[in-house]
Amino acid sequence: MHESFRQAALTLNANRLRAALGALAIAVAVATQILVVGALDGVKAFAETSTARAFGTDTFLLAQVASPGRISRRELQEQLTRNQPLRRPDWRFLERYSGQLVLYAPSVQTVAEVTSGERSFETAAVSGTTSVLAELRDLAVVRGRFLSADEDRTGAAVTVIGADVADALFPTGDPIGQAIRIAGRRFTVIGLQARLGSSSGTSLDRSVWIPLHAWERAFGAPRSLPIFAKAAPGVSASAAEDRARASMRARRQLPPGAPDTFDVLTPDAARGFLANLSQRIGVAAGPISLMALLAAIVVITNTVLVSVTQRTREIGVRRALGAPRAQIMREVVAESALTSIIGGVAGILVAVTLLAVLAQALEMPLATGASTIGWSLLASAVSGLVAGWYPARRATRIVVVDALRTE
Repeated sequence: MHESFRQAALTLNANRLRAALGALAIAVAVATQILVVGALDGVKAFAETSTARAFGTDTFLLAQVASPGRISRRELQEQLTRNQPLRRPDWRFLERYSGQLVLYAPSVQTVAEVTSGERSFETAAVSGTTSVLAELRDLAVVRGRFLSADEDRTGAAVTVIGADVADALFPTGDPIGQAIRIAGRRFTVIGLQARLGSSSGTSLDRSVWIPLHAWERAFGAPRSLPIFAKAAPGVSASAAEDRARASMRARRQLPPGAPDTFDVLTPDAARGFLANLSQRIGVAAGPISLMALLAAIVVITNTVLVSVTQRTREIGVRRALGAPRAQIMREVVAESALTSIIGGVAGILVAVTLLAVLAQALEMPLATGASTIGWSLLASAVSGLVAGWYPARRATRIVVVDALRTE
């Protein structure tokens, strides 16, 4: 076998252009396969990561309309007509009858200008919430701290800001302990979030968090109060969701069989769009990869056939000198396999490089695992064996006398 691959390498070296064309076909096929798999894994990971950052891993949301951007205009109007706004008494009722199964944190948001001295940030996402939110979501506070329970009760004029807001208002200094103004009111910065990137095209780094009481003093009582919820430690997510839904139905005094007059958004529903996108890409991924691989097999088969044709006299001489058919067949298959392996390695290198560049440009976790690389390399080698079988059979059937007469 070693001699077969050595002879195949010499043949490829003598016909570099032909070998390069075959290797290129396999490289394109392998790169396509890895890029598709990497994109699918990246979309899935991005959906999970962005949902965890913007929503919480196991967090669900109760609201009058929990997902206005994911339903049609007609469905939105129907929900606004049927569902009642959530108020502070609803939140207090949920907390009172949580049965220590569910943690609740209201969070209301508006877009407003935030200033510090002569600097301003015009599109800050100012959210009013409570300290419990830090138990529901990973807010990634890297400097200072988040809100406290005492600040919840008093509505203290304190705030936690995102990375974009900090860069705009305090480009050269430490924001902790500095003052900013929100709706004309002075707030002291007590915490700074890490840079979180974006979710569904919306930056997560323009956040400004203040106590709910302080938010209501600045902007007035909200029309409806969205309430984030999460299972308490040791409680399953389904049990927490069931408890929250039952509590809200009891609060609204809804009889059995009556539709909910509120909306619930779960993490799975929040990831729905990207999950559907990933599924649709996955349906097309198999045929695309298979077609690319079949095209590569055809190209390599043709190039090896050309090689066999050009070596007809050489093969005839070797057969006349006693070379067995099996040896000729091994050499031709080895030539095809070696071409495919070289192309597979090149395709892997190109795909991994492209994924790294795209991951940095798109800020998405695009990468491929060792198993994907291994299967891709194996697929390229098997493709080479398949592509070399017919030319090898043809080489072994060469008539020695006719081959010796070939010029």
